[in-house]
Formats: sequence, C-alpha cells, structure tokens
Amino acid sequence: MADQRDTTVVVTGANSGLGLASAEALAAHGATVVLACRDAQRGAAALARVEAAATGAAPQLVALDLADLESVSAAAATLAERVGRIDVLMANAGVMAPPLRRTAQDHELQFGTNHLGHFAFTMRLLPLLLAAPDPRVVVTSSSMHRIGRMRWDDLDWHHGYQRWPAYGMSKLANLLFSFELDRRARAARSALRAMAAHPGYASTHLQAAGPEMAGRSFEAKLMGLGNRLFAQSAADGALPQLYAATEPDLPGGTYYGPDGIAESRGRPRLVQASRAALDTSSWARLWTVSEELTGTTDTWT
Repeated sequence: MADQRDTTVVVTGANSGLGLASAEALAAHGATVVLACRDAQRGAAALARVEAAATGAAPQLVALDLADLESVSAAAATLAERVGRIDVLMANAGVMAPPLRRTAQDHELQFGTNHLGHFAFTMRLLPLLLAAPDPRVVVTSSSMHRIGRMRWDDLDWHHGYQRWPAYGMSKLANLLFSFELDRRARAARSALRAMAAHPGYASTHLQAAGPEMAGRSFEAKLMGLGNRLFAQSAADGALPQLYAATEPDLPGGTYYGPDGIAESRGRPRLVQASRAALDTSSWARLWTVSEELTGTTDTWT
C-alpha cells in the first residue's frame, strides 16, 4: 500500500472484523481514519487499537447506526462539521442471516442495513466526497450475492422471509448500487470512482452473529469452529477492499476478491460479478427505489 498521508477515510463497521482490520492498515500507512460504529463501547475499544497503529493524524470515532436513517443523517452532519473532505468511503458494515428483524424505519434488517443505510450515508456524504481530488467509494459485497434475487414486489420481506436468500439479495443490492453510482459519476463527469470488493471466507464475528441473535448457540459454535479450521484471517479478508480503496489507477465500476480457489482466500484481484449484478436496468430500478425509501438523492455539484 502506498503512503496514505493527507487521505481521509471513513470506514463503516470499523469496530470489528474487516472494518477494524481495514482501519488499522490504513492508519498504519498514515491515513486519517474515521471509524463509523454503532456500538459506542466497542467503537471506543477499536479506536484505541487504531490509535496504536496510526502513523499519521489521530483517528476519530463517529456514532452511526445504519439501521436508523436518522442516525445516518446525524452521522453525516457530524462528519461535515469535522472534516473538509472525504477521500475514501468504505461501506463495509453489515449483518448476515439474522432472524427476521426490522430497522427503525421498518425495513428488513439486512436490506435496510447493508444497502439502504449505506445508500443514504453515501448520498449525504457526496458533497464531502466531491470536495476530494480523487474520491472513491468502496462497497463490501459477498460471493453470496450469487444466490441473491431482487424481490421487487417485496424488498422488505413482509412475506416468506428466508435469512440466507435475504442476505444474498442485500449483497446483490450492494453491487447494483456500486455499479450505478460509478455510472452516474462518469455521466456527471465527476472524478469519483465506485468499486466493490468481497473478502472470500474470512474469520469474523459476522458468521456467528445471526445464530446468536436467534438463540441458536450450537450453530454459533459451529460457525466459530468453521472459522478456525477453514477461514483466512480478517486482515487477509480485508485485502480486496483495501486494494480497491488505495491501489492507484484502478477503474471504477469494478469488483475485487481473493485469487484462490472459489475466491475463498488469497491475494486481491479483479473478479467477475454475477449476471444479475450486471443488469443495468436493475441498477437504475434499485437506485430509484432507494431514493424513495431513504429520501436522499445524488447531487453532482
């Protein structure tokens, strides 16, 4: 990674897992890192770790609950007061396969957090991103986007909720958003580039969080065992999104993941998204729906 001094990076979900690994790596290379976290106590602990790794400006902590659009708006307003520009937004936070839960605005938790929260946060931060000379938005998706199908008539799963298909749909939405954001940036002749990345199979708490929420302790323990036996570390899993965030001259509208078997582990490289993720009509349709559901829109001025 090149030196990141004079670069301000906002990382959502930076209190653990891929987000914390990304924040530590960026701070170690001189970036000013803003940790955007839902849990204040875990965020403070993560901030101490990132402070210990930092070689440049002191990292900062901002409260952000992506499952509440009012919190999203407040976090964006706080950032507007604290920083003059954002060079990189890493839309990393997410939830995976929980029992049916709903956000503060009554959206299904995975669609509401993984996609709608990040969509609204990005739109509200767009002026700060456009103030940077070479801004990037890096959206964390998943190889599980391949099982995703957009349920256009029931995006919030009011009927027939299934946790894994819902997760796959939210991760597909991440890619549709990233690709359309980049297309719109190019149409506006903006310098902003949007990319997506996935970690492969990385050892984080994400796998066990859903079973824990449902009280399935055996499944949570099984997920933990699988992580210990088969997964790569969170630091290695963060490499594709760090690559997308920092590698010079990468084109927008691209997707990065590990280079190993089944893209489960390895070094970062350009990977191929599913056919559903490359459907430009779905890009536009999801964008329109997301504007309606979040009350936000893009402004390229």
